[in-house]
Amino acid sequence: MLSTAEQRTVTVIDAAISEFAKTGYLGTPTASVATRAAISTAYVFKLFPTKEKLFVAALDRCFERVVAALTEGADAAKSQSPDDVLDSMGEAYARLISDRELLMLQVHAQSAADVPEIGDALRRGLQAVTEYAKSRSRADDASVQKFVAYGQLCHLIVTTNIEDATSPWATLLTDGIRHY
Repeated sequence: MLSTAEQRTVTVIDAAISEFAKTGYLGTPTASVATRAAISTAYVFKLFPTKEKLFVAALDRCFERVVAALTEGADAAKSQSPDDVLDSMGEAYARLISDRELLMLQVHAQSAADVPEIGDALRRGLQAVTEYAKSRSRADDASVQKFVAYGQLCHLIVTTNIEDATSPWATLLTDGIRHY
């Protein structure tokens, strides 16, 4: 069972994910995270002394959830062949980002990657996803690269709302890719 401080930390990180997903690193005051978490701004700063540390904690949690979704996908694959595992991981990731919060947090992290702590956390998260996909699927490097590239294409499709677009350029990008 989590202590009260641990519970509040979880609550603050969840609130940070929601708030940073909406307005990004620069556009989100720590006070809005505190309001969403229903605690004082001073307590947020007690837990996370800087906004960078708060954003990094949110991003770290995001990537933990991504790896957990990939694990669920891999476990549910119809076979343990590298292609089936990667396909099932991709489907699990598509379901995970369907609510857009984790997706938008990643997009905002990419736009703030010049902040050293955020860039480091983003690279750490991408490393964890890539290494997990490689080790769990046992796929070759080219297949893992394609898996990650499709993930980024999914980000583009979802953030630009072109899933149902009928323009030739949009159907070219979305052909064969589905989101939940």
